[in-house]
Amino acid sequence: MFLISSLQKFYGRFEHRISSLFLVGGFIFDAFTLKRVDALWENLWIIAYLILIGIFIILTHTKHSEEGDERDPSKAHFWYVNILQFAFGGIFSAYLILYFRSADIMVAWPFIALLALIFIANEFLKKHYVRLSFQISLFFLSIYWFAIFLVPVLLHKIGSWVFILSGVVSLIAIRIFIKILFYFNKDKFDKSKRLVFFLILSVLLLVNFLYFNNLIPPIPLSLKDAGVYHSMQRENENYKVTYEDHGWGNYFNPYPDFKHVVGKSVYAFSAIFSPKNLNISIVHEWQHLNEVSEEWKTERLVNLPVIGGRDGGFRTYSTRSDLAPGRWRVNIKTESGQIIGRLRFNVILVDFDPILKTIIK
Repeated sequence: MFLISSLQKFYGRFEHRISSLFLVGGFIFDAFTLKRVDALWENLWIIAYLILIGIFIILTHTKHSEEGDERDPSKAHFWYVNILQFAFGGIFSAYLILYFRSADIMVAWPFIALLALIFIANEFLKKHYVRLSFQISLFFLSIYWFAIFLVPVLLHKIGSWVFILSGVVSLIAIRIFIKILFYFNKDKFDKSKRLVFFLILSVLLLVNFLYFNNLIPPIPLSLKDAGVYHSMQRENENYKVTYEDHGWGNYFNPYPDFKHVVGKSVYAFSAIFSPKNLNISIVHEWQHLNEVSEEWKTERLVNLPVIGGRDGGFRTYSTRSDLAPGRWRVNIKTESGQIIGRLRFNVILVDFDPILKTIIK
């Protein structure tokens, strides 16, 4: 008992520092262990977090627990709130990693920024974790973001109707949870019912707004590799490609120079990860910037197949020749228009091929 009491006092004294250490450690652990959205381990890991969150929301609002103080380490209520905060931190850490890997940061940065903000703010919002409405709204958001990539993995389909179905599944799940919570604490839920429903509706509308404005990464798809090359040649199971080595000096240039000989082909390569049995078509959208109007003009759309299941992504490419000088981009998109990735380069016309390097893809 003395040891337990000492540990409780120690944790209560250094709670913020210990919590921050767990937050960073958990994020690093997830970064190395979470690989594929269709893997059993990843989904079981997130389901475990969801179950933990559901259990401790209920425990936090049992009549016996509410007699405690979330600031007193000797009370069960203190530990319920801390475990709840830890579980939310863990699940948002996992989402931040999985969604970031699926995003073109220049396109989906509002969603990624929102997710990162929730993940970081989780550390400083402990006093709000005693509020039932706050807990349920975050829980619904956690369920919704899980359903967004789980439903396509299970159905082997993507698209707007699959996304809408994900929302329906999430609403059913949170409805079932609320019924369970109502059984344990009817009075507490009655007081917060209107606010809870308003927050759930707000989360639903916000996520749909982000999705239909192409601000949510097209998870479970992700861009594993991409590049613009001077040549591509198939060798057995791989591709031999040639490229210009710009070095570190041009690494942060959003539109690196591409020396193009008129009449020769330019290759836009992409390796798209798609879960097993989720076979789709993607689009390479070649666009050229009109420097007068500052508008992007679509020059060509190329439909390409993607077969799911390959860890490194399904490799495919499109080609163009006789590119005009100036800024170009190749949007790598789903058929519904979601951007998986984007290649950017600046074409400079030359008479002879530049010095090229060769790598195997």
